[in-house]
Amino acid sequence: MVIVRRERVLLEATENEFENQAVLNPTVVQQGDTLHLFYRAVKEGNYSSIGYCKLEGPLNIIERRNSPILFPEHDYEIHGTEDPRIVFLDDTYFMLYTAYDGRNALIAYATSKDLKNWEKHGIISAKMRYDEAGEFFRLSKLKEKYYFFISYYKDVVAEDVLLWEKDSFLLPKKYNNKFALFHRVLPDIQIVCFDDFKDLTTDFWKDYLKTLGDHVVIEPKFGYESRNIGAGAPLIETERGWLMLYHSVEDSNKGKVYHASAALLDKQNPFKVIGRLKEPLFSPTEDYEKFGDVNNVVFPTGTAIFGERLYIYYGAADKSIAVASVNLHKLLHELLASEVEVGIGFLAGQIFNLIFKEEKSLTHLKNLLHQNEKILLMAIGWLARENKVLCRFDSDELFIRSIE
Repeated sequence: MVIVRRERVLLEATENEFENQAVLNPTVVQQGDTLHLFYRAVKEGNYSSIGYCKLEGPLNIIERRNSPILFPEHDYEIHGTEDPRIVFLDDTYFMLYTAYDGRNALIAYATSKDLKNWEKHGIISAKMRYDEAGEFFRLSKLKEKYYFFISYYKDVVAEDVLLWEKDSFLLPKKYNNKFALFHRVLPDIQIVCFDDFKDLTTDFWKDYLKTLGDHVVIEPKFGYESRNIGAGAPLIETERGWLMLYHSVEDSNKGKVYHASAALLDKQNPFKVIGRLKEPLFSPTEDYEKFGDVNNVVFPTGTAIFGERLYIYYGAADKSIAVASVNLHKLLHELLASEVEVGIGFLAGQIFNLIFKEEKSLTHLKNLLHQNEKILLMAIGWLARENKVLCRFDSDELFIRSIE
């Protein structure tokens, strides 16, 4: 089990008008020991802009701007420029953010060469109503949960609400010479690939949505993800794969609970999940995580690495920004071990079926299952601990049979 250390609350609301209600959901750009933190700043009435502060080291604030670095200027974002995520790619900083007009939440983006001067480029997500999107969902043969969210947003937000899009960022490298955009059409996390941002037209999105199921990278799997999941901090490239921190939402009769979790994606193919936590990385336990503008929320959106520790910057109860940390190597080990455990369990089931009422040797099992001896012994050990099998040696050969 990975031990998560709560560091502290890093930022809270101030008397500045643009952030006098809350601060939350930061993205982090690390340059050596210096961190550039861009965060959602909320003024009374739930109007959001993007604030900025600079850190030296993981927790030491050395600069904080008294005015927003990005703010609503257009009708499509009149209620908020929210939840920025920044990656550096092709000598350019790409900031993807949620543009909120009071009804619709869509993906927009801005670019910069120096993290100071930003140029907005407008909306890039699909501008279509949920009922129209639902027709494409049917062509893609998606699971029923997608239709639940069609009903939810039409009933709760508005009949003509557009397809809700949040939690987006770019892969920090090109994939097959294309941009790879992580995004979230509820309830899953998807990847869309494209050559140029100008390609993201209405016709492009229509064609994409017809095969949306083919673009899902992670879908809810465990109980703590029972409602939906969404991408968190931009991916971290490690020797073992792309590390993804994401949030999950658990439905309960006492209300929704937002957890932080992690997955590991293949370095060559980000669509392939090679490790995933079966339990949350951390959940709301502290008062500042349990009580706020939205209760029971930990929402990871930024990371930095100092030594062996991964620092995770997250929105706490939609009210403040807090920091937790973990040992990066131990987290990667846990992610890979979780996937091995699933594979060992599946192999153990195969072995049990083969030896049911008929003893077999280890050599015979190797030939039948085409597995190496070490992996087979791990699975047999698992069965032995569960009192499912008996083992014996005869002439230096291991024989296994089931316990009836």
